[in-house]
Amino acid sequence: MSCSSSSGSEEDDEGFDSYRKGGYHAVRIGDQFSGGRYIAQRKLGWGQFSTVWLAYDTHTSSYVALKIQKSAQHFSQAALHEIELLQAAADGDTENTKCVVRLIDDFKHAGPNGQHLCMVLEFLGDSLLRLIKYNRYKAMELNKVREICKCILTGLDYLHRELGMIHSDLKPENILLCSTIDAAKDPIRSGLTPILEKPEGNQNGAATMNLIEKKLKRRARRAVAKISGRRVSIVGLSETPTKTVRSLDGIDVKCKVVDFGNACWADNKFAEEIQTRQYRAPEVILQSGYSFSVDMWSFACTAFELATGDMLFAPKDGNGYGEDEDHLALMMELLGKIPRKIAIGGARSKDYFDRHGDLKRIRRLKYWPLDRLLTDKYKLPEAEAREFAEFLCPILAFEPEKRPTAQQCLQHPWLNLRAQNNEDHVEGQMSNLQIKG
Repeated sequence: MSCSSSSGSEEDDEGFDSYRKGGYHAVRIGDQFSGGRYIAQRKLGWGQFSTVWLAYDTHTSSYVALKIQKSAQHFSQAALHEIELLQAAADGDTENTKCVVRLIDDFKHAGPNGQHLCMVLEFLGDSLLRLIKYNRYKAMELNKVREICKCILTGLDYLHRELGMIHSDLKPENILLCSTIDAAKDPIRSGLTPILEKPEGNQNGAATMNLIEKKLKRRARRAVAKISGRRVSIVGLSETPTKTVRSLDGIDVKCKVVDFGNACWADNKFAEEIQTRQYRAPEVILQSGYSFSVDMWSFACTAFELATGDMLFAPKDGNGYGEDEDHLALMMELLGKIPRKIAIGGARSKDYFDRHGDLKRIRRLKYWPLDRLLTDKYKLPEAEAREFAEFLCPILAFEPEKRPTAQQCLQHPWLNLRAQNNEDHVEGQMSNLQIKG
């Protein structure tokens, strides 16, 4: 959410309880930051640690994303760590070609709730999660998936090989398009006129009142929806309106890796439990140590999700077993049995595996290899399913050291299939013309 055009929404706000000492800074449209250089335009989103605002940079006459951290000391420490990593990434990418979000500036801002660390980042578009939702969780054209994968791998190769950095929370939400899906939300493409002064009536407390009003409006909408639902059921109309298919043609899918709040240097890790659940690598679950290859596992999960609209692994608690064990079982059903040395080699292995390397509580596994899953469930043509599975399966190796690096993945034939197919098509057309001639 660090610099997205629309990471927060009307249906999903941070609540006003956290606008207190040590918490969020209440921002009003037209508020000035860093001696008047940055002027708040509208809220873009929020996270557990911060809110993010579209701001106008009066020095460069451009729009930026202003990330304002909560003021409590541990939030400030987290922000300092993130700034250190982002600054290193910016310093090594002077040409801005590495597909990693760009830090422009950072400063401190004093407010009624304390002193807040602020980061100024380039303004980017929607997240890949928003793109998946916009596509109504349908399968995405594989050529689009390839283009996105190339950007993500370029970013990971830079972080891993050149900087020695592990992102540790790669997922669709933390990858942003370079432009918005809806041109109206892009301040440049929509021709937005910057707000340089506070609108009249925008007094203290406006931010809190705005949140209260939103909450009341949401309750009213839910009540209306419930009444509408009852009317439909009484009348007996059970049909649901068909959704129109949305085209992704014309949407620029160039993207960048963002949100370095959980990132770390490979030689200075500070957490054992990393990654969002569905994108978590087996070595993290088993606590057997991790390195750059955890990001590669998350990348493979993300690539599958783009291509199908579904998460690769969505573990749940079950009868007598927890999410972790279900997660490991789902991995094995797709990828085969975990090698014994991996299964029993972690600090938490005994919680899930017996000494033979078999799961303790989930005994019956239903194996469904990735290429068959892609053809049987997602109806990909066999050749496409096989090629995509050949790309993903090595990245999903249980042995972290066997996973290809981002640099190696960038050389994989699957990423260059479109160019190859286009060349073959052109050659075929030329041959036909020669025959006709």
